[in-house]
Amino acid sequence: MSDRKSSFMRLFRFAVVGSLGFLGDTGTVYGLRNIIGLNAATLAAYFVAASLNWAINRFWTFGDVGRHDHPVLQWLRFLSANSFGFLLNRGTVYTLFFLSPFCVHHPVVALAAGALAGMTANFKLSERLVFRERAPKSVMDLAEISAGMADADLPQPLEDETSSSGRHP
Repeated sequence: MSDRKSSFMRLFRFAVVGSLGFLGDTGTVYGLRNIIGLNAATLAAYFVAASLNWAINRFWTFGDVGRHDHPVLQWLRFLSANSFGFLLNRGTVYTLFFLSPFCVHHPVVALAAGALAGMTANFKLSERLVFRERAPKSVMDLAEISAGMADADLPQPLEDETSSSGRHP
């Protein structure tokens, strides 16, 4: 029960952080759209909001895990891991811009729809790949965690244990 409650609290905090990121996203789009155009402002705003979200999630949402990573590497992994959420988010935004003149004049509507489209994917990817109990020991370990073949929360077996279990020759 406590794991379920902890996961719910993380999701709740992630949603609160996402709401703050939405404000940063929207403010950046509105601030830049007359300077660099709506499409470029929408793209730039994503990185502003994602960086804000990463920083707050690092200290508040996932403050109890994932502190063993260098912050810059973790930020880059956050952007990388959330690339699927980025495609859902910005794909929704740009689709609404294309289909609806209303959304072009009121980008906040498209930005809200995009934020909702990407939130669940971003939470799961952040929880699984970015903010975790242990750092991956290798690229292969990261790939196994990403694919669900290894648990990011369990300690990695010693090399002697894996060779005696028959997993490695």
